[in-house]
Amino acid sequence: MSRIGKRPIGIPNGVDIKIEDNLVTVKGPKGTLSRQIHSLMTVTVENSQVTVTRADDEPLSRSLHGLSRTLIANMVEGVTNGFTKGLDMVGVGYRAAKQGNKLVLTVGKSHPVELVPFEGIDFEVPAPNKILIKGMDKELVGAFAAVVRSERLPEPYKGKGIKYETEVVRRKVGKTGGKKGGAKK
Repeated sequence: MSRIGKRPIGIPNGVDIKIEDNLVTVKGPKGTLSRQIHSLMTVTVENSQVTVTRADDEPLSRSLHGLSRTLIANMVEGVTNGFTKGLDMVGVGYRAAKQGNKLVLTVGKSHPVELVPFEGIDFEVPAPNKILIKGMDKELVGAFAAVVRSERLPEPYKGKGIKYETEVVRRKVGKTGGKKGGAKK
């Protein structure tokens, strides 16, 4: 049995879960999320807990067991608390601004980059070099954060670029000045 897949998911107060033909719909205070779960998985709701079981021990079923449980758990977490992903901008003149519903980035290009967030995604710019991306779908929050980060990936020599809050950029040593050993004739 999958250690992750066999754990039940607790349903908090105010969250309603419906299952119809492996279409799981989770409704909570922040909104509603739906996802089609693979037909090899069986999802049941009883005693304010959701359990995911698999029909057999085939490799595909085993690989989908933990995944299906985690996807449903993320849906429950998303409609109750939501998800947040933070980005930091490192570099002279690198900054972000919120203009209406657009995120405007100044990241050393010849023009400012304007990004429109995906449906259901919101963002904040608490400081010119900090971006917080929020939403109830963990997959969409991560995808939009990756789109923002891809506008200027962090580079290893000076550490300039857009990086995740928790990301550590491994720094490299640049070229050394001058020639070693002097000039040869």
